[in-house]
Amino acid sequence: MRFMRAMLIIIGVIQILFGTLLLVAPDAFPAVFHLQPAAPGWVNWILAMSAARFVGYGIGMFVAARAPWPNRLWIDTMIAIQAVDFIATAVYLANGVLPAGHVGSAVVPPLLWIAVLGWGRRRAQPRSSAEPSRTTEHV
Repeated sequence: MRFMRAMLIIIGVIQILFGTLLLVAPDAFPAVFHLQPAAPGWVNWILAMSAARFVGYGIGMFVAARAPWPNRLWIDTMIAIQAVDFIATAVYLANGVLPAGHVGSAVVPPLLWIAVLGWGRRRAQPRSSAEPSRTTEHV
């Protein structure tokens, strides 16, 4: 469980840092990856909106780190996000839109996080399947 919590915190920090970078310096992102041609200015608007989601999910990873099983929805949705990230990156690399020399390594982190979070999620599950139903009223 300690490993899972540490991984959730690491993922949270990465999400918040990446979101902050996109928010405060959106022009740095394409420069770091040597993406050409330069994107139109309105792309920074999309990056700013995406930045809020990165930061929000980073905070969600901190919430999940406190109690992984009760907060497994954060973990499950991060696994889904990473799956989409992997597929999108692979597709854009395969069709030549993204330069493999600069962005090719971006296919690795999503697979790593899917594996780590999937493994940790299974380990975080309580041994007893007698979890109280969410539909049960407590009076």
